Amino acid sequence: MKKLGFVLLTMVLSLGLAFAQKKTNADGNANFTTTVHDFGKVAEEAGSVSCEFKFTNTGTKPLLIQDIRTTCGCTTPSYTKDPVLPGGEGVIKVTYSTRGRVGTIDKKVTVFTNEPDKVYTLQIKGEVLPRK
Repeated sequence: MKKLGFVLLTMVLSLGLAFAQKKTNADGNANFTTTVHDFGKVAEEAGSVSCEFKFTNTGTKPLLIQDIRTTCGCTTPSYTKDPVLPGGEGVIKVTYSTRGRVGTIDKKVTVFTNEPDKVYTLQIKGEVLPRK
């Protein structure tokens, strides 16, 4: 009888743990249409170039962008400040300054949200051509 009780208790705890993990993973999730943008060849005299990374909240709770970090000061992000409701869409706009930066563009943008232990990495790339 004690063994049967122990087995039932173990099963109940295992199921509870499985459902708890499933719920945590579905709380919020940013699903980006793309995580890489290639500007191609850009003239230095353009001054700056921009792109947008669109995402959908595929989770069950509002998604909030808490912080965005770039690899240098030449890359400036702007983003949706309000919480993105489940099924809703948000945008992260990234602007890259081409002035005095001839050569290859390969920059990372790190996005932190209210999802625990989840970090998103976006990338911009291309090539800045020298002035003629």
